[in-house]
Amino acid sequence: MCTEPESGMTRVFQLLGKRWTGLILAALMNGPGHFAQLRRAVPGISERMLSDRLTELAGLGLVRRTVEEGPPLRVSYELTDAGRAIRPALVELTNWAEEHLRVGEGARCPEEFRD
Repeated sequence: MCTEPESGMTRVFQLLGKRWTGLILAALMNGPGHFAQLRRAVPGISERMLSDRLTELAGLGLVRRTVEEGPPLRVSYELTDAGRAIRPALVELTNWAEEHLRVGEGARCPEEFRD
Protein backbone atom coordinates (compact mmCIF):
# COMPACT_ATOMS: atom_id res chain seq x y z
CA MET A 1 0.00 0.00 0.00
CA CYS A 2 1.32 3.41 -0.96
CA THR A 3 1.67 5.84 1.97
CA GLU A 4 2.64 9.46 2.42
CA PRO A 5 6.36 9.88 3.20
CA GLU A 6 7.28 10.90 6.73
CA SER A 7 8.02 14.58 7.28
CA GLY A 8 11.75 13.89 7.81
CA MET A 9 11.95 12.17 4.44
CA THR A 10 10.13 15.08 2.84
CA ARG A 11 12.57 17.60 4.35
CA VAL A 12 15.60 15.56 3.26
CA PHE A 13 14.47 15.41 -0.35
CA GLN A 14 13.43 19.06 -0.37
CA LEU A 15 17.09 19.76 0.38
CA LEU A 16 18.92 17.01 -1.51
CA GLY A 17 16.45 17.13 -4.39
CA LYS A 18 17.75 20.56 -5.35
CA ARG A 19 20.24 20.35 -8.14
CA TRP A 20 23.89 20.47 -7.02
CA THR A 21 23.23 20.39 -3.25
CA GLY A 22 24.30 16.79 -2.71
CA LEU A 23 27.38 17.23 -4.89
CA ILE A 24 28.47 20.32 -2.97
CA LEU A 25 28.10 18.45 0.33
CA ALA A 26 30.04 15.52 -1.12
CA ALA A 27 32.80 17.83 -2.39
CA LEU A 28 33.26 19.18 1.14
CA MET A 29 33.32 15.76 2.82
CA ASN A 30 37.12 15.52 2.79
CA GLY A 31 37.73 18.99 4.15
CA PRO A 32 37.28 22.70 3.52
CA GLY A 33 37.56 24.32 0.13
CA HIS A 34 37.63 27.74 -1.45
CA PHE A 35 34.97 28.89 -3.87
CA ALA A 36 37.12 28.26 -6.97
CA GLN A 37 38.01 24.78 -5.74
CA LEU A 38 34.35 23.96 -5.23
CA ARG A 39 33.50 25.28 -8.68
CA ARG A 40 36.06 22.90 -10.19
CA ALA A 41 34.90 20.01 -8.00
CA VAL A 42 31.30 20.34 -9.21
CA PRO A 43 31.55 20.50 -13.02
CA GLY A 44 28.77 22.35 -14.77
CA ILE A 45 27.65 24.49 -11.84
CA SER A 46 27.55 28.24 -12.43
CA GLU A 47 29.13 30.70 -10.02
CA ARG A 48 25.71 32.12 -9.21
CA MET A 49 24.20 28.69 -8.45
CA LEU A 50 27.20 27.69 -6.31
CA SER A 51 26.93 30.93 -4.38
CA ASP A 52 23.17 30.45 -3.88
CA ARG A 53 23.55 26.83 -2.72
CA LEU A 54 26.41 27.67 -0.35
CA THR A 55 24.37 30.51 1.15
CA GLU A 56 21.42 28.16 1.61
CA LEU A 57 23.56 25.42 3.19
CA ALA A 58 25.17 27.97 5.53
CA GLY A 59 21.71 29.22 6.51
CA LEU A 60 20.68 25.67 7.36
CA GLY A 61 23.77 25.25 9.53
CA LEU A 62 25.37 22.58 7.32
CA VAL A 63 28.23 24.70 5.95
CA ARG A 64 30.44 27.26 7.66
CA ARG A 65 31.71 30.24 5.66
CA THR A 66 35.02 31.74 6.77
CA VAL A 67 36.51 34.92 5.33
CA GLU A 68 40.31 34.81 5.19
CA GLU A 69 41.83 38.27 5.36
CA GLY A 70 43.94 39.23 2.41
CA PRO A 71 45.13 40.49 0.21
CA PRO A 72 43.75 38.71 -1.57
CA LEU A 73 40.56 38.26 0.39
CA ARG A 74 39.54 34.58 0.24
CA VAL A 75 36.49 32.73 1.45
CA SER A 76 36.58 29.10 2.49
CA TYR A 77 33.71 26.72 3.16
CA GLU A 78 33.62 23.67 5.40
CA LEU A 79 31.00 21.34 6.76
CA THR A 80 29.73 21.89 10.27
CA ASP A 81 29.14 18.94 12.60
CA ALA A 82 25.59 18.76 11.22
CA GLY A 83 26.94 18.76 7.66
CA ARG A 84 29.46 16.02 8.43
CA ALA A 85 26.70 13.92 10.00
CA ILE A 86 25.15 13.36 6.55
CA ARG A 87 28.27 11.51 5.34
CA PRO A 88 27.05 7.97 6.23
CA ALA A 89 23.81 8.56 4.33
CA LEU A 90 25.66 9.85 1.25
CA VAL A 91 28.03 6.88 1.38
CA GLU A 92 25.06 4.50 1.50
CA LEU A 93 23.38 6.30 -1.40
CA THR A 94 26.62 6.02 -3.38
CA ASN A 95 26.83 2.29 -2.64
CA TRP A 96 23.21 1.85 -3.68
CA ALA A 97 23.85 3.71 -6.94
CA GLU A 98 26.90 1.58 -7.72
CA GLU A 99 24.81 -1.55 -7.30
CA HIS A 100 21.51 -0.49 -8.87
CA LEU A 101 22.11 2.34 -11.34
CA ARG A 102 23.94 1.78 -14.58
CA VAL A 103 26.31 4.55 -15.56
CA GLY A 104 24.67 6.78 -18.16
CA GLU A 105 21.41 4.84 -18.24
CA GLY A 106 19.56 6.16 -15.19
CA ALA A 107 17.74 3.88 -12.83
CA ARG A 108 17.08 0.24 -13.52
CA CYS A 109 13.72 -0.85 -12.29
CA PRO A 110 14.05 -3.96 -10.07
CA GLU A 111 12.03 -6.98 -11.17
CA GLU A 112 9.61 -6.75 -8.25
CA PHE A 113 8.55 -3.22 -9.31
CA ARG A 114 7.95 -3.95 -12.98
CA ASP A 115 4.45 -4.36 -14.38
